[in-house]
Amino acid sequence: MSASELADRVAEVLAADSESFNEQAREEAEALKSAVRSGTFDNSEAIVGMELELYAVDEQTDALQRVPRQLLELIGFEKELGLHNAEMQTSPQPLNTHGLAAQRNELKASLMPAQQRVRNEGIRLVSDGMWTVPPAGETAREYLCDCVEQSGVRIGTNMSDSVRYHTMANTDYPSAFEIDAPHVSLQAETVMPESLITSIQPHYQIPHAPDLPEYFTYALRIAAPLLALGVNSPFFPPDLYDDAPDPEIVAGANMENRIGVFESVLNPPDGDSTPPKVCFPPDFDSVEEAIDDIVADDTIVPVDLQAGTRFDDDFVHFRHKHGSYWRWVRPVFEGATRSAANARIEFRPLAAQPTVDDAIGFAAVFAGLMESLPQLEHPIRSLDWETAKRNFYTAARNGLRGKIEWITADGATTTSTEEIYGELFEHAREGLEQRGLSAEEAHGYIRPLRERVDRRLTPARWKHDYVRRRVEENVPLAEAIWGMQATYIRHQEETLLEGSFVDWFE
Repeated sequence: MSASELADRVAEVLAADSESFNEQAREEAEALKSAVRSGTFDNSEAIVGMELELYAVDEQTDALQRVPRQLLELIGFEKELGLHNAEMQTSPQPLNTHGLAAQRNELKASLMPAQQRVRNEGIRLVSDGMWTVPPAGETAREYLCDCVEQSGVRIGTNMSDSVRYHTMANTDYPSAFEIDAPHVSLQAETVMPESLITSIQPHYQIPHAPDLPEYFTYALRIAAPLLALGVNSPFFPPDLYDDAPDPEIVAGANMENRIGVFESVLNPPDGDSTPPKVCFPPDFDSVEEAIDDIVADDTIVPVDLQAGTRFDDDFVHFRHKHGSYWRWVRPVFEGATRSAANARIEFRPLAAQPTVDDAIGFAAVFAGLMESLPQLEHPIRSLDWETAKRNFYTAARNGLRGKIEWITADGATTTSTEEIYGELFEHAREGLEQRGLSAEEAHGYIRPLRERVDRRLTPARWKHDYVRRRVEENVPLAEAIWGMQATYIRHQEETLLEGSFVDWFE
């Protein structure tokens, strides 16, 4: 699509009547509440799914690489925000022995031929929390900030041709379009800086949709320890750093910069009264309250929509609103058919992981905890929401070294890493076994993550230790970061499909 065609389509979207759109969304939400209460969104059993984002690099230089759109379609992946991004989703499967195995096998079955096909073009797909090597001949700042104005519409040069992404840069919603991180500052005119980051998103479908608030409360309480376990983006592309001593930059690095990037790019700037859209969400007392929270969220891109042939097209405006309801844990209500209609929880704090087995390990642990904690009526549910939120941002800053507050099964408060993860893994195992997995199968999914705790070593800490050692040897920061990135990619070549992160240092 040419820039002029894209600008024309953005202009059409901007002309939509926002009041009419929001009124239709409110009406659909009332119908959705009735459908949820009547059992339409219930499932006979828990269902799991996964989204996996990757970025592309030049196979020889590790520099970020734009993926030709035809190639992306050929390998069966979906386009994401940046021209370097690729995304895939697994088919929803029952939470049982075969369902989890199917999730793992589907990821591997899709990634193997995709890697082989893109290699013919000199490209490698990388599963990582943040890219650090810009395209050859460009700086990261240039790549992220480059845009043109066409007929009064701002168009991000390196963004995919999705009208939605470009419209977000031209609406009245006051997104800051900036990165504000330790020793990093960047101001853009589009959402493109968000394309720095990539994630995995496990999904868990609730068996009885009206029970979603209970599951959601538990999901918020386990968000911090799972985030701390999965941190994977401590460094930015070197040219984005301010002028500061290299050791100071290394010492001040957050373990998971993905959290701050997503928030600072898409939320309003500090001091603006507009509520943030990317945030740690509230608890809900009822499923109706969860639906109302989505309806009340600011609509960035209202669109004139017509109902299609999907079952949930009866709620097409509500679903569109939900597309920019960017909470770190969020409720979802959708289904292509009445029988497939579901209420689920999307768990969004996790960066993309070094291997498929690491990603599936998080999906299994999250699902196992969603099974066991509500059944046990675990006391962690009573953890104050403000403490759960504070835990979350502590985990983003410090990973496993952060002091997270937890309530044990016997009601005691602790910040002991051993106690917290001992309970988490035990309850995850119980939840998986309740779904028919053997103890050996459950341990197989959990083991790669347990090893991280035992060694106190996350992907982010591995990266940070590498760069810190090199900087202490007087290697320039840029060289240290790029050396780390090259080593990460080489390790991943050997383990992405057959292995786990802990294999990197055994």
